[in-house]
Amino acid sequence: MASTAFKPFKWLYAETGFSSVLSTGKDAWLVILSRSLRMFAFGFNALIMGLFFQELGYSDDAMGLFFTLTLLGDVLLSLFLTLVADQIGRRKILFGGSILMVLSGATFAWSDNYWILLVAAVLGVISPSGNEIGPFRAVEESILAGLTVPGTRTEVVTWYVVTATVGTSTGLVVCGNLVDWAMKDGGTESRGWTGRETYHFCFWIYSTVGVVNMVLALLLSNKCEVDGGERTRHPATEQDAFLGDESDEEAGISPAELRKSEKSPQKKSKFAQISPESRPILYKLCAIMSLDSFSSGMAAYSLINLYMDRKFSLPKGQLGDIMSITWFTAAFMNMFASALSRRIGLIKTMVFTHLPSAVFLALLPLPKTLTPTIGLLLARASLNSMDQAPRTAFIAAVVRPEERTAVMGIVNVGKILAQSGGPSLTGWLASRDLFGLAFVTAGVLKGCYDLGLLGMFVGMKLHRHERTGEREAEGYRAVDTEEQEEEEGEEEEEDPKSGDRKNHRRSDSYPLKETK
Repeated sequence: MASTAFKPFKWLYAETGFSSVLSTGKDAWLVILSRSLRMFAFGFNALIMGLFFQELGYSDDAMGLFFTLTLLGDVLLSLFLTLVADQIGRRKILFGGSILMVLSGATFAWSDNYWILLVAAVLGVISPSGNEIGPFRAVEESILAGLTVPGTRTEVVTWYVVTATVGTSTGLVVCGNLVDWAMKDGGTESRGWTGRETYHFCFWIYSTVGVVNMVLALLLSNKCEVDGGERTRHPATEQDAFLGDESDEEAGISPAELRKSEKSPQKKSKFAQISPESRPILYKLCAIMSLDSFSSGMAAYSLINLYMDRKFSLPKGQLGDIMSITWFTAAFMNMFASALSRRIGLIKTMVFTHLPSAVFLALLPLPKTLTPTIGLLLARASLNSMDQAPRTAFIAAVVRPEERTAVMGIVNVGKILAQSGGPSLTGWLASRDLFGLAFVTAGVLKGCYDLGLLGMFVGMKLHRHERTGEREAEGYRAVDTEEQEEEEGEEEEEDPKSGDRKNHRRSDSYPLKETK
């Protein structure tokens, strides 16, 4: 009876890949916790950033320009820091980014001057949209790719996304209720604040989270670095030894040659280290994902919050609750992204979940009342971010391990650069009473992105750089393409000792090893 009652929980435990997170180790947990807290702070910004500028009396055009210039500054910061992250040290980059987060939040908590705030936003780390900014994500995803193996990578990255979504959702609901509580006239010293005072206090909370993330960065081990996490990592189990990243010794490179190559002046350019076979993939990723990011900039959550506030005149607490529910919905659905990708493939998971969400976004301005509008927000949220973990796993699977930080960083920079133009266009439309048209346009562009992604990458070979001919000679197998992944559910393999044949399930996430 008891075992029957626990069956749903066992099913969730297996399907969501939580066991993979537990087995990966402390560094992965710290990275996931750090991002969750950071997205909690970004959730604060997502709710109040547009309202903050409205409180200060700045126009929609000025607000859109501010968001655009902020994202452009973030492009330069991300480009520089991610390209040198593996040379300077990934942990140092995360620590330095957290310092910038502290300084930016403190400036916003102190000043009302448009130009001072702009300088702090351009040179520091402040999220005008509620989405991930700065060098953090590319570095963290590269760390997780090095700490995991193909069999656990999608699951771990899924929880990296899920917990971040929960963090954003929590930030939204806490901020909304905090603003309502602080601005309500209760006849005491702690209440009846002005909107300006309340928003300044929220930015102090943003800075505090940055301080906590500085501490978490200091707790990370050397396994998070490019050599400690990928080249010198020794998996504890025989299966991990196979599934782990291809080592330099297996590639025929001696430690002495490795040290010599690292000191070579030809290694100065991180982009130059991206192999010729990976560059076409990089170009395609940058091009197609920039389209999605531009449309995301047009529909940033801070702008959606402002649109909802103007259309329905909602209390800030209610607005925060609504947006928080949408993010919690997204977090719950994200838990199943890895299970879905095991069944239909990474690219198809990305497209078949993201395309309906684009339709829901395009329909957002149509309802005249609050209830159907909330329904569209929930429908969009349930599918909108299910592509994040498969996307990270896909990039890690098609480029070399030593290229991951640079490739993910360049793709992230391209996305932020494209995203920076979105808020200005939305601000321009909003100032002309065409606010809703921005979301229609964004939804159409996102649909084009999904179709382009499907055409460019479906069927591409995966994990080519994480196995060698020597491994294959020993009986190791891996799915070559996503099409094989769907066509070949179970295969029979012969035991080299007994001659027995056994069934093994195949997927892109689980390369197979012969039973001994």
